[in-house]
Amino acid sequence: MERNIYLDYSATTPVKREVFEEMVPYLTDYYGNPSSIYKIGQSSKEAILLAKERIASLVGATPEEIYFTGSGTEADNWAIIGTYDSLKTKGNHIITSSFEHHAVLHSLKYLEEQGAEVTYLPVSKDGLVNPEDVKNAIKDNTILITVMMVNNEIGTIQPIKEISKIAKEKKILFHTDAVQALGNIKIDVNDLGVDLMSMSAHKIYGPKGIGALYIKKGVKIENFLHGGGQENTGRAGTENLAGIAGFGKAALIAEKNFDSHVLHLREMRDYFLKKVSERIPDFNINGSMEKRHPGNLNLAFNYIEGEGILLLLDKEGIQVSTGSACNSQSLTPSHVLSAIGVPVERIHGSIRFSFGDFTTKEDVDQAVEVLDKAVGKLRKISSVSKEKGW
Repeated sequence: MERNIYLDYSATTPVKREVFEEMVPYLTDYYGNPSSIYKIGQSSKEAILLAKERIASLVGATPEEIYFTGSGTEADNWAIIGTYDSLKTKGNHIITSSFEHHAVLHSLKYLEEQGAEVTYLPVSKDGLVNPEDVKNAIKDNTILITVMMVNNEIGTIQPIKEISKIAKEKKILFHTDAVQALGNIKIDVNDLGVDLMSMSAHKIYGPKGIGALYIKKGVKIENFLHGGGQENTGRAGTENLAGIAGFGKAALIAEKNFDSHVLHLREMRDYFLKKVSERIPDFNINGSMEKRHPGNLNLAFNYIEGEGILLLLDKEGIQVSTGSACNSQSLTPSHVLSAIGVPVERIHGSIRFSFGDFTTKEDVDQAVEVLDKAVGKLRKISSVSKEKGW
């Protein structure tokens, strides 16, 4: 079987062998319910505590501040809806950016239907939120500010520390979606000053179906799920033990290998950009290159459709994305690229390339060669269509 070249690490990552091996015993031997008081149940509980310690270490938190969820999406929903339900008697205004992940935007849309008032801040053409815009949007009834740490489509890194400082001065809770940031940029929740932070395992070579929400000690929000007293009464439901163990191991590896991981991602991304620049004319980079996730590159190829590029690359065993994976089947232009002012015709020619630990220079060389042919073929068809008036 011909080897696939996977360049969509921002969508998800493969589970590393060490992570898989950490998970297996909790599917077979140590299967006890963590709420049980007998020995195999307590062994399961110990695994949860160990995973919390590992994740907390990665982000500068304490284990007691880590609450497991079913996904990053659930963590976003809990942070936003839980805060609103907790503070709605004090105010109903929430501030966010116009290019958040849909887990945030759809949660806010739901709350608008419940009576919330939401301000959607614009972003610059480089894909950055201006802290001054946040400051100017604050009202007497503002109860929450939520701005993502790293954009999932264009990889731009937001000024979280500056926004957090503004929130703290006004005594407003601040949440950040750090799903794309985790393991890829340095995170210290105390230095950043965030109150709530969403995370997910499958972006750092862990399993799908397990996420976490950091809740700063002393911050109280309403529960999102109701039932038993799991997660220190914060999140009901028998714990996904194998997933939690895998998340913990992935976090341990991410912290240990952080510097080499980031260096490799940046080298692969920059090498890819150099090769594309040498071979393919007429493309634009979407978003700032300076303040960017080290493994993210979002390129707009002029005069053609990104979907055509994706299909031609996939035919040759190369996986990329036309936008966020969660919305890749939608024909609606990317709300992220629209937010930074990219013209519609360029949005439709945009592709997200994202690189990971298993990407090699050989992968990049092969991918660029196929990409060059695909772009050339599609542009030739496009020019013929224009000549014939199609």
